[in-house]
Amino acid sequence: MSSKENAATGQLLALLEARYAIRVLWALRDGHPQTFRLLQDSVGGITPNTLNTRLKELRAANLVTHGADGYSLTPSGADLVKRLSDLQAFATKWVAAQSKKK
Repeated sequence: MSSKENAATGQLLALLEARYAIRVLWALRDGHPQTFRLLQDSVGGITPNTLNTRLKELRAANLVTHGADGYSLTPSGADLVKRLSDLQAFATKWVAAQSKKK
């Protein structure tokens, strides 16, 4: 990987490492806009202040947008969530393998 690619990956990972960032994106993956309150319930355990901060960061990164119906993924956000869905398949296999070790 080039240094530019490494930097870009580092920037994205830094954004996604923020508490609840991936959970917010995951809650919006079905494509239906969600109000702030519904999104807070979907994410679970997130304070309004933290959710507001994550939404501001994700909107600034052009991954989430806010319209009349609520918050939803941008095309870039939907692309990212689609790519993260591969992680779900890996996680399922990984957890199964970990449980066999015990």
